[in-house]
Amino acid sequence: MEYFLLFLEGIITFISPCILPLLPLYISYFAGDNLSRAEKNESSALTNSLGFVLGFTVVFTLLGGLAGSLGNLIKRQSIILNIISGIIIIIFGLNYMGVIKIGFLEKTLKLNIKIKSFKFFSSVLFGIIFAIGWTPCIGTFLGSALMIAVNSRHIIKGIVMLLIYSLGLGIPFIICAVLIDNLKETFNFIKKNYSIINYVSGIMLVLIGISIMTGHLNRILSLFKF
Repeated sequence: MEYFLLFLEGIITFISPCILPLLPLYISYFAGDNLSRAEKNESSALTNSLGFVLGFTVVFTLLGGLAGSLGNLIKRQSIILNIISGIIIIIFGLNYMGVIKIGFLEKTLKLNIKIKSFKFFSSVLFGIIFAIGWTPCIGTFLGSALMIAVNSRHIIKGIVMLLIYSLGLGIPFIICAVLIDNLKETFNFIKKNYSIINYVSGIMLVLIGISIMTGHLNRILSLFKF
């Protein structure tokens, strides 16, 4: 169930104000707006979006492995680890709900790396740059995923957890790269209901934080079963 939750967190990250409003810009890169008209097609959009997703997935899964290793190193202090992880996730949730404001979670790092033309490998580089530059802005749910990985106390499980999170973030990117013109109404609906989405997402994070603190993660996760 925790893997489904991580996948859901990835999707919520995608529709967050950090990413969704900038989606047309990303898609224009993927589709090759800087290429000749003959080269602009759905195939290039799909290929470049796959490279982009691969780029940030590599970074996030490495972070997941690091988080799992850290949890394994301090597993003897599991109670303290649970409390600290839970508190951090609760703070993330309150920030997402607007109850408190954490400035660095609203910012991005600007990396001055110019990519003249987008092919598969340059898209991979773009994905890596995205993962580094946008980490503070998407930090609410990425941080939550990493805290869950820390509590897994296993490097392989941490890698798998962040891979699932990356798929939740990446699959919508790939779909939109091919079907962007057919999804405009959906995006408009999401933007109009950001306040509700943010509030519900924040509540979800608070519940997860409480469950980790109390050691009842599986019980709380059952609330999200459909």
